[in-house]
Amino acid sequence: MIGRQRFGVFIRVDGVPDAVALAEITAMPQGMDLPVLRDRVVGDVIGHAEHNHQVRVRLQAWRTSAE
Repeated sequence: MIGRQRFGVFIRVDGVPDAVALAEITAMPQGMDLPVLRDRVVGDVIGHAEHNHQVRVRLQAWRTSAE
């Protein structure tokens, strides 16, 4: 994860160095706190917009940077 806002988190996409995705709070597992900076997350792409290269992701799980 590379950035955190109240509405969700911005993440890098493995294998696509220039891509940045947004995992919105509404697409996160219920009852889970937002991951923090440098946590490694796993999720599914739930949408994208070719015209501005935005990718939306639904998070499944994450590991803290301390793990």
